[in-house]
Amino acid sequence: MISIVIPAYNEELLIGATIVALRDAARALQEPVEIIVVDDGSTDRTAEIGREHGATVISVTLRNIGATRNAGARAARGDLLVFVDADTIVPSEVLTAAAAAVREGRAIGGGAAAKPDSDDPPWGPAAFRFASRLMRTLGWAAGCFLFVRRDVFERVGGFDERYFASEEIHLSRAAKKHGRFVILREPVITSGRKGRMFTPWQVAWQFTRALAPGTLKRRDRLGHWYGGDREKDKK
Repeated sequence: MISIVIPAYNEELLIGATIVALRDAARALQEPVEIIVVDDGSTDRTAEIGREHGATVISVTLRNIGATRNAGARAARGDLLVFVDADTIVPSEVLTAAAAAVREGRAIGGGAAAKPDSDDPPWGPAAFRFASRLMRTLGWAAGCFLFVRRDVFERVGGFDERYFASEEIHLSRAAKKHGRFVILREPVITSGRKGRMFTPWQVAWQFTRALAPGTLKRRDRLGHWYGGDREKDKK
């Protein structure tokens, strides 16, 4: 079985489409798939929408992305774990390629390229292309999509809960010690909302600040990730 874990906080506008896309992608696979939404203290309809779309919903109050993902992994029944952000669309070819890489013994896990959901802001696509090339060169999975064999995940201790960001990089580095870790060329489509909600300088400042010693272990210094701001429904 493949277990797909979606950590979520106040994602009522996007999580429905994320689950629908995953269910569509799962139909192409020759094995059962479960979808688990880990609702981390949402104050909106995130949990309700997850249930309406047939996902298993578990509730936590952790406000730590690594710990939230680990909670989903503990509830999962599959031997292949796939972690998907609530604002990310996974096309069928991506999920199929990830499953094939593991089932055929070509990899113990990996990630995928990512592209934004629109050309707004104008600098967004270029930033995504740069980030995808960097992650591929380094062999690190982007947090929006990561897959790993369960036995490897447990062997490395799951996501490192000391970190409030970059937890996917630490897991990538740890997993690579146990086998081939691949970055698929097929891209997922993830929200570019951070670029629409903040100026380029605000985004650059947050990433620059994250490089300061100790910042990644302090939620209060990672406002762009944990501030809770969301784009409003444009309809």
